[in-house]
Amino acid sequence: MDLSDELKTAAWRKATKSGSDQGNCLEVAPLSGGRVGLRDIEAPERAPFVVSAGVWDAVVDGAKKGEFDF
Repeated sequence: MDLSDELKTAAWRKATKSGSDQGNCLEVAPLSGGRVGLRDIEAPERAPFVVSAGVWDAVVDGAKKGEFDF
């Protein structure tokens, strides 16, 4: 399956703390090859962003450590 087909059928999910379906959140989906897809729930017409598992792990680790807090 090519990536564009995989993204169409991916099991997208969002964080339970993101609240309503009105936006303000990202959705993520596990993909083949250890990749992770990310998309903005407010702009579903835009192509998702795809990163490697290592990049995703670094983002999650940084978020847990507060590295992205404003």
